[in-house]
Amino acid sequence: MRILLMGNPNVGKSVVFSRLTGTQVITSNYPGTTVEFTKGTTRLTTGERAEVIDVPGTYSLEPTCKAEEVAVSLLDGLREGDVVVNVVDATHLERNLHLTLELLERGVPLVVALNLWDEARHEGITIDVRRLEALLGVPVVPTVALTGEGMDVLLDKVAKAKVPRARAGGPKRTADERWAEVGRITRAVQAIAHRHHSVRDALEDASMRPVTGLIVAAVVLAVSFGAIRLIGEGLITYVFDPAFERLVRPLVTALDAALRPTGFVHDILIGHPIGGQVDFVESLGLLTTGLYVPIAMVLPYVLAFYVVLSVLEDVGYLPRLAVLLDNLMHVLGMHGYAIVPMILGLGCNVPAVLATRVLESRREKFIAATMVSIGVPCMAQSAVIVGLVGPHGISYIAYIYGTLFVLWLSLGLVLNSVVPGQSPPLLIEIPPYRFPYLPGLWKKIWMRVRAFLTDAVPYVLLGVLIVNVLYASGLMNVISSLLTPVVTGLLGLPPDAAVALLMGFLRKDVAVGMLGALGLTARQLAVASVVLTAYFPCAATFVVLLRELGGADMVKAAGIMIVAALGAGTALNRVLSGAVSAGLVLVAVAALVASTYLIRHREGRDASAAGRCR
Repeated sequence: MRILLMGNPNVGKSVVFSRLTGTQVITSNYPGTTVEFTKGTTRLTTGERAEVIDVPGTYSLEPTCKAEEVAVSLLDGLREGDVVVNVVDATHLERNLHLTLELLERGVPLVVALNLWDEARHEGITIDVRRLEALLGVPVVPTVALTGEGMDVLLDKVAKAKVPRARAGGPKRTADERWAEVGRITRAVQAIAHRHHSVRDALEDASMRPVTGLIVAAVVLAVSFGAIRLIGEGLITYVFDPAFERLVRPLVTALDAALRPTGFVHDILIGHPIGGQVDFVESLGLLTTGLYVPIAMVLPYVLAFYVVLSVLEDVGYLPRLAVLLDNLMHVLGMHGYAIVPMILGLGCNVPAVLATRVLESRREKFIAATMVSIGVPCMAQSAVIVGLVGPHGISYIAYIYGTLFVLWLSLGLVLNSVVPGQSPPLLIEIPPYRFPYLPGLWKKIWMRVRAFLTDAVPYVLLGVLIVNVLYASGLMNVISSLLTPVVTGLLGLPPDAAVALLMGFLRKDVAVGMLGALGLTARQLAVASVVLTAYFPCAATFVVLLRELGGADMVKAAGIMIVAALGAGTALNRVLSGAVSAGLVLVAVAALVASTYLIRHREGRDASAAGRCR
């Protein structure tokens, strides 16, 4: 049998899923979509094993977005013996029961999990469970998924679940009729007592107020990225570097001596010696750079990032950050929840682009996906940038990320002005602050890290292989000569940097790592890092962008990326070389943004006037 976990977003379905399934789970895309759902197995009280599916959150069975369409499709595919567990937020009973009534109208075997039971008590909410069961005609089980309370009872009810006879095949009601019944049920079973606010309540409120919210956000983000750097550097220094030196280097050294007479095979597997020795970063062999860069240089920072991100998700801070930044994101053509793809992009651009599906309009998705691809370096790339540029001083790292931020902000303002349409208002669930459920937290981290490894390592190995083949065939010299006018003339980089720019399409972190072997100055490293971040997405991100945006919008986004990268790289080169002042560049950017805004404003005014004339 199958158990479908269905409910509104942010009701605790994922924690219920983790409690039921343990650690063995599979994440899949629904056929024909990029919307993910998670599958696992559990054992019922009868001893029978059952498949559990964590269905994408939905407010209604009348879908308004791709995730809700997938939820309805999974429900439509229900087989004989399958059961739906409707996870309901006990602190927002009235809002959640609308979906419950829709499920009842479908006549499916149903059990209601009244989750966040402890939060309801904390907020002074009392619910008459037996009365609610009688009114709905299905089992209702109070649960606290975080602690496991009620899980055994839930499984027992699932094993005995039947089609609610009173509801099966009944007439379908209108939304107004359904909401009216929701109101009657809620008034009959729920009572709310007055209580005094706690410290947690005060912190929740402070997180979303304009002044205190910005202070909280600054502290949270500063602590988060400080923790990422501390954890990442610690893992590299004390775990991964020693492991490579003790375990990998002896094997690579022996293989280097054995394969040196073979020439081409040696160069492919081991790479080129640096100073007479094998160098894990610069040798560019499959077994040296191909393994060391993704595993020892990048994975520690990616792991640290996903630890911090998962904690922020499970604590309940990210929705509050979305509300806090909603006004800013609207200025950039999106609503507040677009900050989630931006933050995800700091880990990896692939899930960031996939996360744009939480945005309602095609316009928002285009703007968000383009901004992520241009102005948000992934953690893998950032790790290599910090490693290469850091020794030249913190100022050059500031130049890189300051330029990317100005580019990101300017791009959002321009796209909001020139792309037709308007940003919809933000509608989002705000969960209470909670301590993370550790088993579920580690499961989420492991799934994300595993996805990174399966995606990153093959592309790094492929990239290193292609570079070696291009060098061996002489094609790299031809390509470099074609790109030399742009690379040297506009960007102030040596001709060999064209190779790194080409590699960026496969893996940007590897491309940045290749810069270390070119003997670039600090200025050149900064310029190349900015261009590599903005000019074009890596292959994995490109594939996802193509699926999410379609061919036409992908071509538009690619054109914007190339223009933005060359413009930002040229401007930074001129500023750092002293040819142009930073103030003049900022004035030019401000003029561009202002002109696009005025054009958009005039178009809107003309459209309004035309509407009045009609």
